[in-house]
Amino acid sequence: MRAGLLAGREIALLDVREEDPHAQAHPLFAANFPYGRIEIDACTKLPRRDVPIVVLDDGEGLALPSALRLHQLGYTDVAILEGGITGWRDAGGELFRDVNVPSKSFGELVEHERHTPSLSAPEVKALIDKRENIVILDARRYDEYQTMSIPGSISVPGAELALRARELAPDPSTRIIVNCAGRTRSIIGTQSLINAGVPNPVSALRNGTIGWTLAQQELEHGQSRSYPPASDANRQTAARDARALADRAGVARIERAQLAALHADRTRTNYFFDVRSPGEYGAGHLPHFRSAPGGQLVQETEQFAPVRGARIVLADSDGVRANLTAHWLRQMNNDVYVVDGLRPEDFSVAGAWKDEVAPQPEVEEINVETLAQWLEQAPQQIAVLDFTSGVNYQKRHIPGAWFALRSQLAAALAQLPDGVQRYVLSCGSSLLARYAAADLRTLTKLPVLVLTGGTAAWLAAGKPVEMGATRLASPLIDRYRRPYEGTDNRAEAMQAYLDWEFGLVGQLGRDSTHGFHVV
Repeated sequence: MRAGLLAGREIALLDVREEDPHAQAHPLFAANFPYGRIEIDACTKLPRRDVPIVVLDDGEGLALPSALRLHQLGYTDVAILEGGITGWRDAGGELFRDVNVPSKSFGELVEHERHTPSLSAPEVKALIDKRENIVILDARRYDEYQTMSIPGSISVPGAELALRARELAPDPSTRIIVNCAGRTRSIIGTQSLINAGVPNPVSALRNGTIGWTLAQQELEHGQSRSYPPASDANRQTAARDARALADRAGVARIERAQLAALHADRTRTNYFFDVRSPGEYGAGHLPHFRSAPGGQLVQETEQFAPVRGARIVLADSDGVRANLTAHWLRQMNNDVYVVDGLRPEDFSVAGAWKDEVAPQPEVEEINVETLAQWLEQAPQQIAVLDFTSGVNYQKRHIPGAWFALRSQLAAALAQLPDGVQRYVLSCGSSLLARYAAADLRTLTKLPVLVLTGGTAAWLAAGKPVEMGATRLASPLIDRYRRPYEGTDNRAEAMQAYLDWEFGLVGQLGRDSTHGFHVV
């Protein structure tokens, strides 16, 4: 495994545990690929059926069934990492905590190598209070910005920064301050503007909203400030500078006419990403290109493109965002191409991207009205199992439904009360429930049914719902709680997260499989 990473060969190292255990310890390039979602994720994230795949767990017994399931889906080169997490550690491999660790480690390396300028939370607060000539740009996703933000800041997700900065700070003497929740996106955003030659002084908000909170300073909530359109003059300047950056980093180029042949090439794993905003993508995009806003693609590279050593192809409509994103991905030791010569008419495919999923097993279905009658007449005889995410389950679910993880299905059944005579499976749309039904049928002789249309159909019919963690047949481990999300994080957890980030450069040195370089 290590030799393959060092050689740069294509390889997908897949941690098939749920996200929380994955976040506790994993190899640097192990992408979280939960067993329960394999049929939904595999076709899009592993587009080449003969790509070398290595699956691992930490003794939970998920690696073998995951490998078998991938074989059933047509993948021909699947192996299990000997010893899993313990085997990697015992062989001298470095283990990392948290999620999106390759990107976060790279961000720390960028700051270490380039000495990216930053200001502390009290320093920025003082500038705000004195009404200094500053503008604060929030590089996170818009939904994160709306949850909590620095007072007066404007939402400008990462890849938009170089395209929009000159509109938001036309006076070169205006200080630009870039923030995120923690460190990575503010470091990368700040260094993006510096690399792109924006004339303003630029600094990161050191430690982001975490640092702001630890300084006991108030955040705003529910804000909607966003960036304006870019003028032609500023776009042309930004495009020229971004192209120079990409060329300096060694980004390859490809013409529109070459895309069809590249898409048909089955000798390499090819990922095609449109790095513009989701709204622009929905209005029109190139065939075969998925939406991956550039800032998030740099932040979550191993989730968008879990095959290490794959070819990554980027497109935009302005010559700024793709080149800027590509120059970072290339420094992260990815094989990156930017599509040149695109015209407005090339962005001809409207609507959202639809993932290809594995063929769905045949299931017996039940409609909303029948389920409602059964639950009213004999609720103790019906076990409704909800396979949605734990977050969505707590927001709303069918009254009486149990939260269940497909990866822990046998253990979940043991938590149910006696007297159950049939199982009804659901999730948001019942897509995941259909795959789980096939697993459940191997564990029980009772009838197994799937709710047609899932919980969404239940809601559309005006049926009542419950909220909260009311019935947990499985633990809420499908998502790792980030210390920088939400508004109720403990100070100790936030400080521990920052301390962990500070140590990532040292871990990269001990791991040495990454091939990162900073230009």
